[in-house]
Parts: sequence; C-alpha cells; structure tokens
Amino acid sequence: MTLVRRYWLESVALVLITLSVFRSMTVAADVTQGDVQRLMYVHVPSAWLAFLAFGVTVVGSVAWLRTRDLKWDRVAASSAEIGTVFTGLAIVAGMIWARPVWGQFWTWEPRLVTTSLLFFIYLGYLALRRAVLDPIQRARRAAIMGIVAFVQVPIVYESVNWWRSLHQTQSRNSIDTPLRITLLFAVIAFTFVYAVLMRRRLELARIEAEIEDRQSVDEPELAGAGITAPTLEEVGPGA
Repeated sequence: MTLVRRYWLESVALVLITLSVFRSMTVAADVTQGDVQRLMYVHVPSAWLAFLAFGVTVVGSVAWLRTRDLKWDRVAASSAEIGTVFTGLAIVAGMIWARPVWGQFWTWEPRLVTTSLLFFIYLGYLALRRAVLDPIQRARRAAIMGIVAFVQVPIVYESVNWWRSLHQTQSRNSIDTPLRITLLFAVIAFTFVYAVLMRRRLELARIEAEIEDRQSVDEPELAGAGITAPTLEEVGPGA
C-alpha cells in the first residue's frame, strides 16, 4: 500500500501512456495522410508539453524574483530541462512526418525554423545555468532569461498564421472526431508524464542543492589562502 501511495502518479502515467499508444495504433488512419498521420499523437503532445514546461519556467522565474526562494529556481530549471527534451522530440517527430508528406526531412518552413530556434534558446538557458557557480547569481540571471525566452513560444504557435507556411494551420475542427479524441487522450497522457518527470527532477534538484551547500561549507582552504600582504603598520617606520 505504501508503494502504491508513493508511486501512484507514475502508475497513472504508465496506464495512460499504454492506453494512448494502443488507441493511436488502432484508431482509423487519416484518409489523406494514411498511417504517417499517427505521428501526430507524439508530435502534438510533445509540442504542448514544451509550451507547458516553458510556461512553468516563467512562473518559477517570476516567483524567484519576488521571493528569492531557491526552490522556485529549481522549479524553473527542472521544467526548462523537460521542456527542452520535448521540444527536441517534437522537432524529430515533425521531421519524420515531413519526409513522406513534404518529400524532405527539413525545409526552411516557419514552424520548423521557429521551433528549432526555441530549442536552441532553451539550450542556451541551460548552458547559462552551468556557467554560473554562485547559486544566487545563477538564479537571478536564469530568471531573467527564462522570462525573456518565453517570448519565442507565441511566435512558434502563431508562425503558421503570420507567415506563408507548408505546415497546416491550427485545425481544431478540421479533423474527424475519433482522431480528435485520440489526440486529446494523448495530450492528457503526456501531461501526466510531464508531472512524473517534474516530480522526480525536483527531487534530484533538491539533492543536488544539498550536496552543493555541503561542499561549499566543507571546502578546504587553498594553500596559502591565509597569507596576506604586510601592511605599513606591520612593517614599521624603520623598514
């Protein structure tokens, strides 16, 4: 019972993902695109999770700037890592879909280009965090970048409407009901996966913070650190 209580979120996510895969493989294929359309049940939920994760990064960044509580910095960082992974997955799934539909894996198409830019922006965010050792300075700089970087998210979402694009526009009512239900179920399942990953990454981030604090306290002094330059008073007037 204790294990069930502890891992209930993981259990729910596993069940939902299993049912989602089964549903996506058994629902009727799209009339126009055929079986390749089934990639939509990975591509769209991955993009949704990227947007969700980067939105949580903004919330964590703003909360840190307001409270200076490092737990919010850990929330922002953890969510950004997960969002970057799912952005990469969305790009890969989109490229695999593009090969049979567009005839090539990559083209300089607005949705592909802006999504790739989003991916590299958040890679830069994660690199910034690695480059700054002081936790307060790291949190401050990352919070500012985490807020500014989110500007790219609406650009990605609206890119197919703002520029001429091979990518289809938002199509809430242009797909059949069984496909729409399957897609919605996949989005819900992926959201639970995000919750699981976020929960585990926050636990790891807390442990990392504790180790970092312990190392900063127990760090031995460098040889010669206690040696200081002599002052005029120490040298004396006759020296």
